[in-house]
Amino acid sequence: MAPVLEKQLLGAAGAGDNNNEDEEGQSLWTSILSEVSTRSSSKLPSGKNILVFGEDGSGKTSIMAKLQGADHSKKGRGLEYLYLNVHDEDIDDLTRCNVWILDGDLYHKGLLKFAVSAQTLADSLAVFVVDMSRPWTIMESLQKWASVLRDHVDKLKVPPEEMREMEQKMVKAFQEYTEPEEVTPASPQRRAQTAGEDESVVLPLSDNTLTHNLGIPVLIVCTKCDAVSLLEKELDYREEHFDFIQSHLRRFGLQYGAGLIYTSVKEEKNLDLLYKYIVHKMYDFQFSTPALVVEKDAVFIPSGWDNEKKIAILYENFTTVTPEDPFEDLIIQPPVRKLVHDKEISAEDEQVFLMKQQSLLAKQPATPTRGATESPGRTGSPRPSGRAGQPNVTSGSPMTAVKKPDPNMKGAAANEGVLANFFNSLLSKKTGSPGSPGTGAVGAGVQGSAKKTEAGFD
Repeated sequence: MAPVLEKQLLGAAGAGDNNNEDEEGQSLWTSILSEVSTRSSSKLPSGKNILVFGEDGSGKTSIMAKLQGADHSKKGRGLEYLYLNVHDEDIDDLTRCNVWILDGDLYHKGLLKFAVSAQTLADSLAVFVVDMSRPWTIMESLQKWASVLRDHVDKLKVPPEEMREMEQKMVKAFQEYTEPEEVTPASPQRRAQTAGEDESVVLPLSDNTLTHNLGIPVLIVCTKCDAVSLLEKELDYREEHFDFIQSHLRRFGLQYGAGLIYTSVKEEKNLDLLYKYIVHKMYDFQFSTPALVVEKDAVFIPSGWDNEKKIAILYENFTTVTPEDPFEDLIIQPPVRKLVHDKEISAEDEQVFLMKQQSLLAKQPATPTRGATESPGRTGSPRPSGRAGQPNVTSGSPMTAVKKPDPNMKGAAANEGVLANFFNSLLSKKTGSPGSPGTGAVGAGVQGSAKKTEAGFD
């Protein structure tokens, strides 16, 4: 009996050990399966889409390429595709977020059907890009591209139940917005749902909030905000102008439940903030940056933070306009200036210039001088020159003593020739021909007067 009892006891002990091993194996497999299921449920979703709209030259491709971390200098046509790498450090998971950039020409709006469908609309984010360097185009651009997106959503023919659920989700996200808390490095990236979150009290929306609910998150990105200083210098923009622009942007954002952020690729302003806010809206990552409204070129308004009362604070700076004034009445496009290409004039070499002047002077005709016909001190007097030596006329023929006037002479020289002819005619009438008695009488009279003069001075 004893050996049989011993065998039975040993068999029972062996069965107990096997049962324990089976239980340990089952618990191990259970823990592995639960871990796998937890990881699969917390894995970053794929297939998210960002739809980017904006005018040509607004910088929409440049800013998305900057978020991608690539220097994208080439601009596509029609519908351009990029992607953003999204990394979750908590679960060490990486995924790609699709970025579709629509061309600024409305001709290509039909290509949106390749970017988003009725099945992927719920996983999409719309980004409207406006250009601060051309502020007069901001509101017109927003209205145009918002209309394009609304028309496309209507054409998708999403089932009414699904569309209503997406709209309610947008309303709930807007109403449940709270100021973000400081995130410590040890805190997880993904937001954890609290037990009392569904029981929080929500306030009803105001009249002008989410009146154009698209069922997807919307973000307004204002690029090239480094042009604020240029607008102040060249177009005389003041604080009133920038507050007026911001008020219209924020009121438009309330209608679509959109956030607003001012950026600058040139100065790398708010680019990191833009990326964090996008992944927060798309993948529910934690976000710790509150609204920024102090700096006029670095504004950030998260979706759900704004309301009419907060926007009314901007109206206090208005002096020449009212909040109801049309946008285009104050933000006017300046006249287009025609480019005038001034020719560059280079200074000529000094020696070359002097040689040209010398050649020009050499080609000019020589001017006649009056040195041969007038005495140096003569100023054009009509009195004949050489009158003191007139008695010497008797030494010869009167015609030899008087020169004929030169026909080329002008002015005083011509007058002297006329007087000389006049006196010559007088002498010829009194004296007659050479050798006549009159000649001798004249000569004797002259000689007699000369003798008397000599006798008087002896």
